[in-house]
Amino acid sequence: MRFGKGEWRNFERGIEKEWLITNGLGGYASSTIIGVNTRKYHGLLVASLSPPVQRNLLLAKLDERLETPQRTYNLATNHTGGGVTEFGFVHLQQVLFNPFPTFVFSFGDITLQKQIFMIYGENSTVILYRVINGAEPAILRLIPLVNYRDFHWTVRRGQLNFCREKIPYGVAVKVMQRNPALRLVCSEGEFHGRDDWFYDMFYVVEQRRGLDAREDHFIPGDFTISLEPREAKTITFMATLEEVSTLDGRALMELEIKRLQELVKRAGYRSVLARQLVQAADSFIVYRQSTGAKSIIAGYHWFNDWGRDTMIALPGLTLVTRRYDDARDILLTYARYCKDGLLPNMFTDAGREPLYNTVDASLWFFWAAWKYLQYTRDHTLGSEVIYPVLKEIVHHYIKGTHFNIKVDEDGLLAAGSPELQLTWMDAKVDQWVVTPRHGKAVEINALWYNALCVLRELAARYGDTFPYQDLLEKHRQSFLREFWFEEGGYLYDVVGEQGKDASLRPNQVIALSLPFTTVDAERGRRVMTRVWQELYATYGLRTLSPGDPRYRGVYGGDRWQRDGAYHQGTVWSWLIGPFVTAWRQVHHYSPASRLQAARFLAPFQDQLRDHGVGYISEIFDGNEPIIPRGCIAQAWGVAEVLRAYVEDVLEIRPQF
Repeated sequence: MRFGKGEWRNFERGIEKEWLITNGLGGYASSTIIGVNTRKYHGLLVASLSPPVQRNLLLAKLDERLETPQRTYNLATNHTGGGVTEFGFVHLQQVLFNPFPTFVFSFGDITLQKQIFMIYGENSTVILYRVINGAEPAILRLIPLVNYRDFHWTVRRGQLNFCREKIPYGVAVKVMQRNPALRLVCSEGEFHGRDDWFYDMFYVVEQRRGLDAREDHFIPGDFTISLEPREAKTITFMATLEEVSTLDGRALMELEIKRLQELVKRAGYRSVLARQLVQAADSFIVYRQSTGAKSIIAGYHWFNDWGRDTMIALPGLTLVTRRYDDARDILLTYARYCKDGLLPNMFTDAGREPLYNTVDASLWFFWAAWKYLQYTRDHTLGSEVIYPVLKEIVHHYIKGTHFNIKVDEDGLLAAGSPELQLTWMDAKVDQWVVTPRHGKAVEINALWYNALCVLRELAARYGDTFPYQDLLEKHRQSFLREFWFEEGGYLYDVVGEQGKDASLRPNQVIALSLPFTTVDAERGRRVMTRVWQELYATYGLRTLSPGDPRYRGVYGGDRWQRDGAYHQGTVWSWLIGPFVTAWRQVHHYSPASRLQAARFLAPFQDQLRDHGVGYISEIFDGNEPIIPRGCIAQAWGVAEVLRAYVEDVLEIRPQF
């Protein structure tokens, strides 16, 4: 991907696009394409101290100045409380992603190229400079802006006490009584120590979110590199928590390029969209220290690894990409932590027990496991590990387990209470439950039916009895009787003591997209027509019809305003996956439905150039022009666009 000066004609336009690179540990580097930090989450080294969590901002920025006898060129762009104070982006000529963010500056008769990448499996960021000097001698000055705080916080001078120590090729910076030290090293030039501060950096996005938007950063000194007239020089700068073994930035970059190329080659797709998404998928697959296994981080910048998101994202991120060992590792981990029929919603740290407050993580496990067995035919794992866990889940759901999760007499699955949010629409602000969905939710019961059918199929394959056929039939009859809304031509969202909720929401699409469904094709087509007319919005589905008085078409403002819109009209990208699959299923995989599926997914080629470059955004405004919001890179968004594109457009899908 390539971007030119038209993308940053002014500061406001230049901050619309952000870049992100990751290290497989939950750590990352990220900023805007013009190099100004607009979020407290931006930084060149955000290190995960207990992978994939405990993320700390260590290196906020590395600003550059190039000094000649006649003039100093400031390449930094910074925003303080007083406004934009440095305008280095005016010298920025191009930004390329090949695959790493590459910034090309041109000023006077001098060219400077800056590439940023991370070393996989390390908390290390490498910045590789290539400078072609002009007719006069010059000095390149690199100025690191350092911090050492949780990436959710902001700090001011006086809150952290820094100390520095000279080391070969640079400096080690520590905060008193905190480890490990941040090493800043450079292959060329000299380090000159000075204890200084960058004051009042302003984060415009945090201000829009109603959060603390100002911060100070420590400057331990600067690196100076001398350049002779017409000299071309390559310079490696590294920020790391590791012992430095080499400062050969080009060799390190080639290793990472080769790793990414091998992932794309393994997946085997020729389509540009598929190849881009395969590369994006890599950023979400991380190592979790507490379990000693792989996991899936839900999104960047601020999400952790969650059970529900992991199960939904697993097929797209690991199976469609042919990363079968990662898929196996993740399924084994969650199977090991299954408790009373529940899969963890979130892993904690320091050896504490996981959180289990979800009804659907266990049900999505059936979907992920079924997909895994389709793709891999790994029936050793299926019979010895997966199948016993699936039986355990069904047993506990029928018997009744935590959070009022229990199968009712009509065969439908009920869960939750007015105070408990157990489905994916779980926004809650203090005591305000924004979208109460306790009772019998439509997608939960669709997933429950699918789970019983998966168990039946595996029981037959593995020579076991299936004692729930009567329950399966009872559920099938009850589902359509209770959920079908004939007048509206769609499915009720929730059925319970409070009545039947006729809100037109996208959860019913999940019911039509699963491998096993109770909804016939004729009803399914009626549902899809209503959903297309009222919920489809270019990059996903609205969470509530615009015709509903509770609809909120713009996601923004403080936490109350944002969470009030989160599932009340906001568009979610991941829902395009179930939508496309459901479309193909209700139209019996006709050639026309394949063409329409391709049309539904085509806009995502452009979305990869917007917001988080190379990624799919978490959410969008429900109102036009469908502006991207939330996380710049969302796991299940990338996963479901990729899965639906490969399975439903390219028609590359396995059979059981």
